[in-house]
Amino acid sequence: MKILLIGEFSRLHNSLKEGLTKLGHDVLLVGSGDAFKKYPVDIDVSPKSFNNKLGRFLRKITVRVFGFDIADLETYLRGKKNLHQLKGFDIVQLINEDAFNLNPSLQKLILKPIFKHNKFVFLLSCGDDYSSTNYYLNNKNRYSVLTPYFNDSSLKNYFQYSLKYVTPPYKKLHDFIVANCKGIIASDIDYHIPLLKHPKYLGLIPNPINIEKIDFSPIKVNDKINIFLGINTLSRIKKGIPFFEEALNIIQKKYPEKVDIKITKNLPYNEYINIYHKAHVVLDQVYAYDQGYNALEAMAKGKVVFTGAEKEWLNHYDLKEDTVAINALPDVNQIVKKIEWLIQNPKKIEEISKNARAFIEKEHHYITITQLYLDTWKNH
Repeated sequence: MKILLIGEFSRLHNSLKEGLTKLGHDVLLVGSGDAFKKYPVDIDVSPKSFNNKLGRFLRKITVRVFGFDIADLETYLRGKKNLHQLKGFDIVQLINEDAFNLNPSLQKLILKPIFKHNKFVFLLSCGDDYSSTNYYLNNKNRYSVLTPYFNDSSLKNYFQYSLKYVTPPYKKLHDFIVANCKGIIASDIDYHIPLLKHPKYLGLIPNPINIEKIDFSPIKVNDKINIFLGINTLSRIKKGIPFFEEALNIIQKKYPEKVDIKITKNLPYNEYINIYHKAHVVLDQVYAYDQGYNALEAMAKGKVVFTGAEKEWLNHYDLKEDTVAINALPDVNQIVKKIEWLIQNPKKIEEISKNARAFIEKEHHYITITQLYLDTWKNH
């Protein structure tokens, strides 16, 4: 089959492309690379003219005065220029409702001919979108990515990206995409729950992880425990990173001779995955029920990851708590206690490390997951 994958924010579509290609399909990936993360794509539609100081200034001015990001116009023109290559595919899959990372009106202009000139379109619920944001705004959950906003409305500016999806322009974009797609697929439990009653929901397909590109490094704790925290400043609040930062301050003061802590900010993807090579423990995120892509890749490497590993996830995969990953709650004391537990029981680090890799091989192997996508596309 000819398959068009649109958008890339985590490496999900890259791994899926690798699986599809290995199974004999013809795949094209188009996207922006997601800013500083620089994920590889076949057709790059990211704006190139506004990356310098003057360009960033012009973007701020146009947003402030006109409510419009001038860089979106370049993204649109780059997408339009390549529309002739985005025709005749058997399957099109959007990584997200904002797959082109573009103003809704311009995005609809790009998507209309794509919908018209290809057979079947599928939508991933992967990251913020209308369904998940609306659900968490209107339902009382133990917590969600919006919890910091609920607790302190002065943080609203930090949640502009999430909240934009429930504004009228993005709601119209959502309705337009849903009306033109065959179905919606969730990439993990956090997006699965909000979609359970949606008439076009096709089910959960876990993130594909290409374990052939990720070497497993068995952990041996002989001296200090190496703890790594990689921060994306744009999502620092919504991922609960302040809880990790405060917990690490406590751990550093209490166990300076037993831990080595490394913290980085806004690294490109290739630098990020290499820099935590020596880490035993990786701190990922707090406000999640399931693991995102960074956590899964770290688990594939054999890291002990503090992330979403809630009871809904445990039940789905028939797991016991703290055997594959550590469930990180929005509670500094809980995080400190979990880290202390690992410091005092280093053999547990080695045990969880092996379990984490085995879990990825069983539940997230990119070939197995690719086949699930193929089956879902063909059966709907």
